[in-house]
Amino acid sequence: MADTEQPQIYLITPSEIELSRFSEQLAAVLDSHPVACVRLALSSRDEDDVARAADACREITHARDIALVIGNHTALVERLGLDGVHLTDGARSVRKARKALGPDAIVGAWCGQSRHDGLGAGEAGADYVSFGPVGKSLLDNGQQVDTELLRWWSEVIELPVVAEGALDADYIAEITPFTDFFGIGDEIWRTDDPAATLGSLIAAMG
Repeated sequence: MADTEQPQIYLITPSEIELSRFSEQLAAVLDSHPVACVRLALSSRDEDDVARAADACREITHARDIALVIGNHTALVERLGLDGVHLTDGARSVRKARKALGPDAIVGAWCGQSRHDGLGAGEAGADYVSFGPVGKSLLDNGQQVDTELLRWWSEVIELPVVAEGALDADYIAEITPFTDFFGIGDEIWRTDDPAATLGSLIAAMG
């Protein structure tokens, strides 16, 4: 992407939500700032719980012409009227998801810190890849995305990229020239005023 283009916001839900409270928070955030896409990223394996959350989020996002994708549950996309799926196994499931959902659905792939997985996901038909975590985190193996990976990707590869994970204003300011989207989730939901916190992160893009 060109350095003059400001990245868009790709909003990620918490892994656990209290539906009535979160619905209000989500609506307030979407009414306060431009958001390109929302990912439902629940940890629950209860199909009814996931469906209820998806229904509530879909009403809010689609009323505002914002796409809603779901983490991993490809089989639920069409049933729940969602816009696509975000896969967390690199390039491995992209081709299968694309075949199942067709050419118009959004298929995204989390590729950790792997350029190889990112390229493979793109070749398999992903609409975007995400790399992360950007910031310092002791989760998983504790590795961070190398800024040089994002720089190289932005210069060489046309496929849109999402930078996500442990973001703060400093990381956002540093990476703004090298990403198409910032995946922002717990960074705002764990604060008292998610909309205001998102505003401060957007301001860090300069």
